[in-house]
Amino acid sequence: MLQVRTDATPDQTWEVDYRPNGLTTVNGQPFEWDLTPLGQGRYHLLYNNRSYSAELITADYTTKTVVLKLNGQQLQLQAKDRFDLLLDKLGMSNTAASKVNELKAPMPGLIVDIRVEPGQTVQKGDPLLVLEAMKMENILKAPGEGTVAAIKVNLRDNVTKGQVLIQFS
Repeated sequence: MLQVRTDATPDQTWEVDYRPNGLTTVNGQPFEWDLTPLGQGRYHLLYNNRSYSAELITADYTTKTVVLKLNGQQLQLQAKDRFDLLLDKLGMSNTAASKVNELKAPMPGLIVDIRVEPGQTVQKGDPLLVLEAMKMENILKAPGEGTVAAIKVNLRDNVTKGQVLIQFS
């Protein structure tokens, strides 16, 4: 069972139970459709005597997000399985888990560049600092989203492994 929502109607969700070679239900009702692959991520869909052209643009199985083009209109689908729903219910959803509190030095080295300032909002993957270690420059990136509260190092500082470099609020 999946809970599916789209960017077109974010307040509406559908309970989808899809079984290969079996019955598909949406919100407990049978969903009868005919899907024909046309190749290269393109499909022809018949539903309620209407014909639809579908194209798979992207599929991210980690985040359970799919972007489709349905009759020329782009549509993003976000799915949650029973484990995602349980984490939401327990207050442990991915959005809560992606918040960061601090960035620590992964190895000893020298700070050669600081690319953020206190008060700056960062997203996962944004470059924060450049740490030179073993004659190589390593760009340290944000492990999640947050706001820089304090930078605990200065340019040209030598740091040790595990030392706090940046704190987030």
